[in-house]
Amino acid sequence: QVQLMESGGGSVQAGGSLRISCAASGKTYSMAWFRQAAGKEREWVSCISSGGATSYADSVKGRFIISQDNAKNTLYLQMNSLKPEDTAMYFCATKIWGCSINSALYNTWGQGTQVTVSS
Repeated sequence: QVQLMESGGGSVQAGGSLRISCAASGKTYSMAWFRQAAGKEREWVSCISSGGATSYADSVKGRFIISQDNAKNTLYLQMNSLKPEDTAMYFCATKIWGCSINSALYNTWGQGTQVTVSS
């Protein structure tokens, strides 16, 4: 089974940018980013299908960009114009077939990387 490892999280001021990464140990299909803030449920953020189609939650649309480097088996999330409400643990996940906002359909998860945005 493929393994996922996130990196690149950290602390940034509101309005700043951060890029987080997710390295996969092997081939993946649809890849997604989720986030979970303290005391809240896990929330879908963005997804990229094996064909390269991307989708975003309304809360991040126009600010975040998902991409992948297939040669490196690495997924990225470029986060711009960050807001304090973006503070959360960010997780990458993979599933076969197409993207979904339903976390239960993803079979492999990384351990997460913390992103903290201060005002």
